[in-house]
Amino acid sequence: MGVKLEDICEILNGYAFKSNQYVNEGFRIIRITNVQKGYVEDNNPVFYPIDNCEAQKYILNEDDLLISLTGNVGRVALLNKKYLPAVLNQRVACLRVKNNANIDKVFLFNFLNSDYFERKCIESAKGIAQKNMSTEWLKRYEIPFFSIEEQQKIATVLDKVSELITLRKKQLEKLDELVKSRFVEMFGDTVINSFNWEEHFLDEYIEFLTSGSRGWAQFFVDEENELFITIKNVKNNHISLDSIQYINAPDNKEAQRTKVKTGDLLISITADLGRTGVVDEKIAARGAYINQHLSLVRLDQKKVNPLYVSHFLETDGGKKQFESKNQNGVKAGLNFDAIRSLKILVPPLEKQNEYLDFVQQVDKQKSSIQQSLEKLEVLKKALMQEYFG
Repeated sequence: MGVKLEDICEILNGYAFKSNQYVNEGFRIIRITNVQKGYVEDNNPVFYPIDNCEAQKYILNEDDLLISLTGNVGRVALLNKKYLPAVLNQRVACLRVKNNANIDKVFLFNFLNSDYFERKCIESAKGIAQKNMSTEWLKRYEIPFFSIEEQQKIATVLDKVSELITLRKKQLEKLDELVKSRFVEMFGDTVINSFNWEEHFLDEYIEFLTSGSRGWAQFFVDEENELFITIKNVKNNHISLDSIQYINAPDNKEAQRTKVKTGDLLISITADLGRTGVVDEKIAARGAYINQHLSLVRLDQKKVNPLYVSHFLETDGGKKQFESKNQNGVKAGLNFDAIRSLKILVPPLEKQNEYLDFVQQVDKQKSSIQQSLEKLEVLKKALMQEYFG
């Protein structure tokens, strides 16, 4: 037994707002790129004139539920009032709970964010190159029936877990901010070199420089094995093993060239330029290789600490250099000459190591919080499975 979405919600389609009419302020256009799983991401906001007649028909309200209809279909976000005034763009649907509906909005939001509902959306979508879901299917879709008391009980439990997850994420963000603040405290503003450190080209410390392999899909394996590090694994001075690709690397010169060692600095050289991370002992011991979107920079560790260089390149002073060296304009890319010509501020090695001792202590705290976060996320997934299937 279920209840059709059209019986409890108004289901609205968006409008194809014309980009040549965008303005600097006005109605924020909620586009499909803004709709993430569980939240609205306010990346590169665009606006439409308040006095535009067409825009008036597509005004959104606080707590409207938004669903992606194209591409990654079935992502559901709750619209926060901080994004208002806002209007609905094409290929995003709005679900607005009816006043007389016997439905708890928090319960509905959690159900629509379940893996079960997302799978149903994907199954309903048509198209090969790009999936498209219809609002007509949404209208007819039946959600499981629970009494309002049961809905509120489920919503309360899931909300408590979600609040703890949000708290853990904020704790991690605060620790990241602490690390950045400590860098400024010890080394100053890297854009203007406020502490007057010596400035050197990165090339002065490079012992080996290469880029990764392309066309290695034939060596991919599903079971745990050696690692194939891609751009998605490198960010914010870290190399993440989330969604890592396992590989059975060939025994040839290319594999020898692209195999990482402890202390190797990895830098993204296409797309999102300047992501950095440093290979630790555990990753190196497992055997790991890089793909063509990354460069491997092996530095003279008697003169500079690779982790310090990584942290420097992630500051404004580093990021501005990556922006200026983008050789292809819209299509981002860096060559070896651009990497060699990067300028870094070089404090005494002892001071670099002092900063990194601090980072190591913070990382221990982050590791504990991260473990707690992962347990909470597993718990929430289990509860969603229990309630919604």
